[in-house]
Amino acid sequence: MDQETFNLSIRKYLKMVGINSQREIEQAVAAAIANKTITGTETLHATMTLEVADVKLNVKFDGEIQLR
Repeated sequence: MDQETFNLSIRKYLKMVGINSQREIEQAVAAAIANKTITGTETLHATMTLEVADVKLNVKFDGEIQLR
């Protein structure tokens, strides 16, 4: 295994996940505010699951997203 290639590949993947995840969350929150499902003052509970099936990795990350 080439450690440098491995690390760069992980970083590229995580950057893609981060950018796309942020966009999806922003769009979902904007739609929920527009639909009056939420007011925009909530703290949203979020869960992210990372799975790499080939190495049997399945990890859950819990957190909060504050709107105000």
